[in-house]
Amino acid sequence: VWLVNARDVKHLPGRPKTDRLDAVWLAKVAERQMLRPSFVPPPEIRQLRDLARYRVDLIGARTAEMQRAEKLLEDAQIKLSVVASDIFGVSGRAMMASLIAGERNPRVLAQLARSSLRKKISQLEEAFTGHFTEHHSFLLRTMLARVDQVNHDIAQVDTAIEELISPFAGTAIDRLDEIPGIGAIAARAIIAEIGLDMSRFPTAAHLASWARFAPGVRESAGKRKGRGATGHGNRYLARVLGEAAVVAGKSHTFLGERFRRIARRRGTKRAIVAVGRSILTIIWHLLSDPDARFIDLGADFYDRRLGPERKKRNHIRQLEALGYRVTLEPA
Repeated sequence: VWLVNARDVKHLPGRPKTDRLDAVWLAKVAERQMLRPSFVPPPEIRQLRDLARYRVDLIGARTAEMQRAEKLLEDAQIKLSVVASDIFGVSGRAMMASLIAGERNPRVLAQLARSSLRKKISQLEEAFTGHFTEHHSFLLRTMLARVDQVNHDIAQVDTAIEELISPFAGTAIDRLDEIPGIGAIAARAIIAEIGLDMSRFPTAAHLASWARFAPGVRESAGKRKGRGATGHGNRYLARVLGEAAVVAGKSHTFLGERFRRIARRRGTKRAIVAVGRSILTIIWHLLSDPDARFIDLGADFYDRRLGPERKKRNHIRQLEALGYRVTLEPA
């Protein structure tokens, strides 16, 4: 049984549409080898994909519940989120637990701050000057219980993922973990979406095209048409690669420098797609060759490739264009 793309088996324009004619048409295009099977991972990868995607949904549910709790505090005129960067940290949870227990004194609540948050005691006292009622206490207690339950479920899913993936992908995760922006959790999510068998993708470009990290280019009479959009691909894979690209963009590595160079010229969104494609290309090579290891080219790769002489000529030319006479002396 083959699962194929509907775009490859669609009727020609003008043909009549019935179930019988559809069956004949499918038989003809299959007989003439005009079809190719879609990517269907093996059973263990499909099970891993179910767990990884469910983990993403759980994180989304937890985030939504946290936002409801923050909105509830704002409704009670408790401006904790203005002072604390994470109201669900150790200090924030202690303060909210004290609110639920019945404490309303801003000074007592502010003294529950820990570590660096104690520098903002006076601001915390102002933030807790509100109208927190029993109604807010009941809702906040319920929301925090939901957050704790989801945290427990996420921990259980993480354990199940670790037990499922360790027998056949332990070394692969360690090698993917060396790529800037990718950690163990992201590596497991990527393997859950693309699998370990890269023979399904003849080249890294095929994998990037399947993931829709290859902007389509249409040209007619020497003119580029369209916006170069990538289309809709695997949103779970795109999310992981996008987050990895953003994290890599903050690092002092080749991928980080590539992200910053593209972001300056083309914008952040295009930089995310470009670096995400680069990461996907690296992943394809690492999974295709078990002996391959990731080697960072360095943040100064572009400077070394361009060469100091070329950069010197460019700077001199730019200064002369501004009306300066340039004389160079070795430092």
